[in-house]
Amino acid sequence: MSRSHATAAILLALALLVAGCGGQQGPRAEDASPPAASTSETAASTGLRVYTSVTQDTVDAVVAAFESAHPDAEVEVFRAPTGELTARLAAEQRDGEILADVLWLTDPLSMQQYAADGLLREWTPAEASALPREIVEDTFWGTRILNRVVAQQADLEPALTTWDDLAGHPYEEPVAIPDPGFAGSAFGALAYFALDDAFGFDYYRSVAEAGLVQVKSPGEVVTGVAEGRFSAGMSLDKVVRGAADKGSPITLVAPDPGAVAIYSPIAVIAASTSAFAETFANFVLTVEAQEEIAATGWQPVRDEVEWPHDLPQVFPDWQTAFERREELLEEYRSIVGG
Repeated sequence: MSRSHATAAILLALALLVAGCGGQQGPRAEDASPPAASTSETAASTGLRVYTSVTQDTVDAVVAAFESAHPDAEVEVFRAPTGELTARLAAEQRDGEILADVLWLTDPLSMQQYAADGLLREWTPAEASALPREIVEDTFWGTRILNRVVAQQADLEPALTTWDDLAGHPYEEPVAIPDPGFAGSAFGALAYFALDDAFGFDYYRSVAEAGLVQVKSPGEVVTGVAEGRFSAGMSLDKVVRGAADKGSPITLVAPDPGAVAIYSPIAVIAASTSAFAETFANFVLTVEAQEEIAATGWQPVRDEVEWPHDLPQVFPDWQTAFERREELLEEYRSIVGG
């Protein structure tokens, strides 16, 4: 082989070697799969964190139905009474980030403050058109009705027939009411009695003078009445009905002019990145979820869903209550404490 031919062969070999190396690198860069998503990125797309004060059995039933319909969703629930939930959200706000994607609360007064602070997403669930207008806001929607009623001793004499019977009552044992700073339903009842001309704060003063004990929750009211420590007390229809059905010596009364109807709202946190946040909130308004809610003892908000426990009802002036929320609670505490 001549020197020129040898040189050409060497150059050709080098060229093929360089081309081969480049050919290997090119396809690796083009064909490589993207890096796997981190755990946090996966959670942001399929995870759903629900903060709620709704009773555990109801939450469990609705979440189970949702997960059946949406098997890719990874639902995490934090459940606590209204007061504890409010404290957790306040702590997260101080830390700079609310970790919830969805809030499902007991009463609209508790929810409205988050709306006023701009923390809730303004959007329209597809199922919202099926709801009564009175429980529809721009950022939250009613999901069930809690009826504030009276649990009284089964043999109480004279039996209660009106809400006024609690004011200046003649009973030896006191009457009980839940703390509106702890239980959202009690806050809703406060809105009705404090703002209605037929009652006002004088109503609470009269009940307190006759003998009043404040407890934390509607369940504690029912337990105390059943044990004979209270003659009667304000509680919720589901709680009273459930205890009576199990044999507790109590009677459910919807005093004239009616049970105080409080709607339980749901909302999406504005900053949520969950792919399922709006889907879940809308699902809770569907007939399927409403049937689950009714099956666990709460009045549904859709007429299509059967509800065998109709009661006469009265409704708080929610708009005025929104505007005077702190004032109402402060005046109540000056009378009852807590």
